[in-house]
Amino acid sequence: MSRADEELLRTLYAEHAGPLLHFVLRLTSGDWQWAEDVVQETLLRAWQHPAAFDPARGPARAWLCTVARNLVIDAHRARRARPTEVDGQALERLAEQTPGEDEIEQTLQSWAVAEAIRTLSAEHRAVLLETYYRGRTMVEAAEVLGIPVGTVKSRTYYALKALRLALQERGIEP
Repeated sequence: MSRADEELLRTLYAEHAGPLLHFVLRLTSGDWQWAEDVVQETLLRAWQHPAAFDPARGPARAWLCTVARNLVIDAHRARRARPTEVDGQALERLAEQTPGEDEIEQTLQSWAVAEAIRTLSAEHRAVLLETYYRGRTMVEAAEVLGIPVGTVKSRTYYALKALRLALQERGIEP
């Protein structure tokens, strides 16, 4: 940065930074941080293009205001073109509401298991319902179903064997 460029930048800042900031604040709806960023970028562009301040081309403040206005318009367009940004809490809430891959897989498997159970005979379904779903012992299941304990044991054995086969046919390894 040459001495002349440094002086030009200091002069521009001293003469135009305050009024330019107030102009940009109106364009940014009072967002101070955004307005300061726009003023800084405008002055940086002024430093990069010193030929723009030739008195024959017009007043410097008009050029600075035009550059600042264009920066605000470009930023506004860029924000509209991109999806809105969300904070981490919103993403966590979305993750809580959206089932994960494991939950989806588990749901699909439970549907396949329910379909496989429907292929069993009524006696086999009843025995599995009492012993596995309701958590009853063989003796309790025999009392509820009104059949001997030995029958509950054999039906449970053959029901599980048939269920295993039905699940394998559906691509599920028990």
